[in-house]
This record gives sequence, C-alpha cells and structure tokens, in this order.
Amino acid sequence: MPDVMPNTLVDGRYRVLSRLGTGGMAEVFLAEDQQLGRKVALKLLHRRFAQDPDFVERFRREAQAAAGLQHPNVVSVYDRGSYDDTYYIAMEYVPGRSLKELIRQEAPLDPLRAIDIAIQILKAARFAHRRGVIHRDLKPHNVIVDDSGHAKVTDFGIARAGASDMTETGSIMGTAQYLSPEQAQGHPVNAASDLYSVGVVLYEMLTGRVPFDAESAVTIALKHVSEAPTPPSAINPKIPPELEQTVLWVLNKDAADRPVDADQLITVLEHCREAITSAGAGEHTASMAAVAAAGAAAGANAAIADHAIRAYRAHPPTNGTGESAVVPVEEEHRSRRWTPWAWVVLVILLIAAAAAVAYLVSRPKQSTVPPVTGERLNVARKILQAAHFQVGYAFQPSSRPVDTVIGEDPTSGSRADKGSTVFLTVSGGPNNVAVPPVQGETVAAASRDLRRAHLKVGHTITQSSTRFPVGQVIGTDPAAAKSVPPGTQVNLLVSSGAPTKSVPSVVGDNQTTATADLTKAGFNVNSTNKASSTVPSGNVISQTPAAGTTEALGSTVTIVIATTPPTVTVPSVTGDPTNGAVNALSAAGFKVVQTTKDVKQPTQNGVVISQNPGGNSTAPKGSTVTITIGRYVTSGSSTSSSTTTSSSTTTTSTTTTSTSSAAP
Repeated sequence: MPDVMPNTLVDGRYRVLSRLGTGGMAEVFLAEDQQLGRKVALKLLHRRFAQDPDFVERFRREAQAAAGLQHPNVVSVYDRGSYDDTYYIAMEYVPGRSLKELIRQEAPLDPLRAIDIAIQILKAARFAHRRGVIHRDLKPHNVIVDDSGHAKVTDFGIARAGASDMTETGSIMGTAQYLSPEQAQGHPVNAASDLYSVGVVLYEMLTGRVPFDAESAVTIALKHVSEAPTPPSAINPKIPPELEQTVLWVLNKDAADRPVDADQLITVLEHCREAITSAGAGEHTASMAAVAAAGAAAGANAAIADHAIRAYRAHPPTNGTGESAVVPVEEEHRSRRWTPWAWVVLVILLIAAAAAVAYLVSRPKQSTVPPVTGERLNVARKILQAAHFQVGYAFQPSSRPVDTVIGEDPTSGSRADKGSTVFLTVSGGPNNVAVPPVQGETVAAASRDLRRAHLKVGHTITQSSTRFPVGQVIGTDPAAAKSVPPGTQVNLLVSSGAPTKSVPSVVGDNQTTATADLTKAGFNVNSTNKASSTVPSGNVISQTPAAGTTEALGSTVTIVIATTPPTVTVPSVTGDPTNGAVNALSAAGFKVVQTTKDVKQPTQNGVVISQNPGGNSTAPKGSTVTITIGRYVTSGSSTSSSTTTSSSTTTTSTTTTSTSSAAP
C-alpha cells in the first residue's frame, strides 16, 4: 500500500484530507476533487491485489458497472484510475456511521427502525439486480447510515472483484458471517444470495449478533450450510412473530425457498411494519399478529406477504438433512414469561371476539374461487378478475408447459372475499433460466447468447450512453441474472453513443475560467504549458478540439496555457558580418530581422552597423532582434532599403540604379 499522507495529490486531481478506514482489500481516504471542488471517498487498493492482472481486470470491469448505478440508496462511483503502482476508485462521500458501528453501539434496534434500514438496503439491491449486478458481499460494514436514518450501500459490483477472508478455498468471495449457503460452498450466486445476506444483517440488527459465528471462516461457512439459526426471539423476546418468521424465511438454506426477489421481501417487510404500527410498539405480540392478519386481507400486496409467510409456515427452513432448521423455543419458558400477563391476554381476547362479531356482521361479500389450474396464466387472470378477485402469481420449475397454472391459493371451490387475492403458482417449464449477461457485446453477439439460453430476442431499444460505444449493449430487460421461464422475450438496451455538444471557445480566457466553462459544458479538461511573449501568462493560447466543434460529452478538451518566457542576454553583433550575426542571435533563441543602410566606407559593406535591442542587454527568449546591415554605394547611385527576417517569411527587395550625366 502506498504511503499516502494528508495533502498528497493522487493522480493530479484528488488531494487527500484524512484517512477514513482500512479493510482487507483497500484503504479509504477522505479527499477533495480539485477539478470539481467536492469531497470524495478515495479507495486505494492494496498493492498485493494491484499486481494480479486478472484481479485488476475484474476490478476495472466491475468498477465500470458500478459507475452506472445511480440510486438514492447506492453510494455513487465517480471515477477510477491508477496511482503509484496501484489503483483507486473515487466514490461519493457520505457522512455518517457504518451500520456495523450503529449495531455495535445501539443493538438490538427497534423492529421498526431495523425494518426501515433493511428496506433501504433491499431497494439498493433491487436496483442493482435489475441491472445485472450482484453485490456478493452485503454486510453492515458496506452500509452507511446518516444522522437522519438514510442508508446507502457501497461497493456494488466492486465486491465481485474484491478480496475475501475466505482464502482457504480461493473461490469463495465475501465475508464469512454474511455468506449465503451456496456462496459458502463455492456455487454460483444470484440475487437470492444477496437476499440471504440481507437476512443476516436484519437478524443482527434485531439481536445484536450474527446467526453464525466461530473462530475460523471455514467453520462459519459450514454452519451456514448445515446448522439452523437460533430464532431471533430466543435472544430478543420483543421481536414480533411475523418479523421473526420473515427473517427465518430469508435464511432458508435452499435459495428456492427464499423470497422470489427483493420486491417480494420488501412487500413482506412493509406488511410487518404496518402490523407493528397498527398494533402499537408496546402491545402484546398476539394483538399485533391479529391486526397483521386482518391487514393482510386489505389488498394485493398484503395478500402476497401473507402468502409468503404461510409458505414459510408450511415449509420451514431445513438444514440440508430434511430436518427443520428452526430451533424450538421451550414452551414452558414462554408460558412462564407470559403468565403475569394472563389478564392482559384475556382482555385482548375479549376485544378480538367483539371485533370478530363486528366483522361477521359487516364482512365483505364472498364468492366461490373458480378453478383455473391447468389454464394459461393470461386466461386464468381473466377468469379470476371476472369473478372479482385480485391475482398474484409466481413461477416455479415444473414438467408442465410454460405459463400453465399448476396451483391456486385459496383452492378452487372455496369461498373468499370479493376483491381478495388468489395467488397462482405458474409453471416456468422444466427449469427456469437466468438471463445471460450481455453488457458490452454487439447486438448480434447478445442475440446469439440469448438464443443459446433458450430465450427470445425482443425489441432493440436505443439509449444514449457515455460508457458504451454506439451499437454496444448497455443491458437487458429483464436484467441479467434474472430467473425467467424458457422462451421469455428479452429486450436489448443498445447504446446510441454519448450525447454531443458544441465545444465553447476559451481562447484568451485565464486557465481557471476556461476549465470551469469546459467542465460545466460537460467536457474533461487537459492542459499543457507553452512560453509566449504575446499572450499574458496564465491565459489560453489555443484549444483542441477547436471552438464550435461538436464532440461527445465526457470527451477531453486540451488547452495550451501561456507562460512567461525566460529572459536571456542579447549577443553583441555590431561589427560582425551578416551571416555570423544572424547565426549568433538565432543560437541564443532570438528571431532576427535585417534592414540595410547605405554607407560610404567599403569596410562597412555587409557588416552589422547597429542592433536593437543593444548588445549585452536582456530580452525574452524568442523575441525579435533587428540588425542594420551596411551597404556600400558609390557616388551617383540611388538605392532603396530592404528588410529581411531570419525566418524568411518576409523579404522586401531593393534595386540600385546607376546614373550618369553626359557632358553638355
């Protein structure tokens, strides 16, 4: 790692102010961008990674991908480059604490606060997943929380190329305590792996500890694969049941038993938050559960959340041996814990009974759920909507044809409230397929990759891009790594090139003004210096490309800045022959202008009779010295003067005419 001290200028642009922290992959500094005048977090890689060409290439590729993630809950990546035999990334500086620091200082967190932070992390993950970026190392250390509770996730995409403390296998990337089981085994990872890590973070926020810990990383990884997590309520009894079930659902060993995507998990957590808020933070958990159940029937999102929780109850997490991965809490202990509150329970039950009576009196009209199993999804949706039901659905692998409904909840023939949601299980075919990553490929190559994955090539949609040349694929819709049924139509987002703009004229401006004007116009600026005796020092002599030229935003404009030329002594050439004088002055760095003057002495013919500036005086190097050359003429001759420059750019000739007079 280079020794970076305060005030060090990195890559000629970022002035280091202080050290923010260090990690296994890099050190992070607070720096000031000298071009844009803003503070940035500057991450400098440790040299041991900078020497690995494969690592550097992954780092470059992933940093480029992360630079495209602009989201309120994602720390932006501004720039990347090299410095002192290593590499750096310039990122958005977010004042605040890491979530790890917050947990150490304040855990266990209030359930509502933990849910709010988890949802913000999930929104960042959802945004990245839709663009084909899997974080792979989601953990509290990579989440910054400011004083207002706003959370931002860092190292999106970079973590894929980052260092791991799991060096025993060489193929596992991530931090041991937050690894998904498939990641711990070195298997391919996807969005579900990130959701598992979010589940670990949520568990830690609610309890103050991670579900699995040990002295070695390998031991922790084995626990992720084979051991059951202790239910959070056994550590913190204040955790509501629905929230506990959601945490354990996300921590399933099998990725297929976790939430379908970040959207579904956000919906369930919002359902939990509404239930807690409705029931009151200090109310008995049984009351909270009753309110949650009532709220679940209110709309489609709540119904999806309720379905997910029921799915968890029907198929609790397993430890890979077929046994339940949920560690039971001693019933006697729970009984003893709530016995002093028996009278409260009785009151609540009476209130619930009264509410039930009121519901029976005013409950919505019910209808019979029509049978749609075996129908295509679009047909099933129309049938259910005609019967006044909302429709929710999810795909799962099946031997049935793609898009065929293979299950419904509630089942057909049962009675359900009109307007409630019927959740359909739809066949994704023998196996769903993942949308291949085609970013950076040509349309032809991307189309070929999609067809090989048994997907259909949909529409080609052009978008401007400063990162991808014209014709290259920016991304796909659905996004890369998204699990979809075979035959799904995938649209290609293709670069139409960077947006362009006319280059403003900055010739004659001072360097500060010129740089600011070009940067504001959307261009990068490069400057060089050149001595000038005609342009004031610090002003722009010339620019490339020229003013008025149409160029891509983000391209570089080079400006040439005038500097004061050094002064040198003017050689004394008076009395010297013309050629010798010119050579002496040129060798000293001066331009030479010659003029002639008639002389009466033959010895002064072709000789310098005067110079300006005078010999042994000082003048700027590159300036002009005028020498006057004597020209001998006889009586009766008429002459005209001539001026010659040493650069031969201008020559004024003279003519000499002899006249004679005849005797009268």
